[in-house]
Amino acid sequence: MSDTAGQTTFSHNPVGWFEIYVDDMARARAFYESLLGMQLSVLENPGQPSGMEMWAFPMNQGAMGITGALVKMPGLEAGGHGVIVYFICADCAVEAAKAAKCGGKLVKPKMSIGQYGHIALVMDTEGNTIGLHSMQ
Repeated sequence: MSDTAGQTTFSHNPVGWFEIYVDDMARARAFYESLLGMQLSVLENPGQPSGMEMWAFPMNQGAMGITGALVKMPGLEAGGHGVIVYFICADCAVEAAKAAKCGGKLVKPKMSIGQYGHIALVMDTEGNTIGLHSMQ
């Protein structure tokens, strides 16, 4: 489907899933569960490659946003992949301050992005940079 300017328009948001690749699943799960205050659940798929492990973030079908999973897969190491996933927070400064306590690092403290709220960047235990977003 295209609009009058030739741009593709969608009836949905373009991102439908994300994967964060990890080297140490137990360490990564502990980081995200502590940082975000939520429990991840195991995803097992028939035909899944040998050595692959996936743990999903919670999902509310009726809510805004998407979900995804931590993934450990032979041949796809953590860190350095160039994509930043932003997690929604009430106040991103709170989670940013917790990053080091959870085994990660603060990369960029809370900063304004104008009318779009605030963001902070942290590095997880696997070397992946993730974003935190809040409106306040």
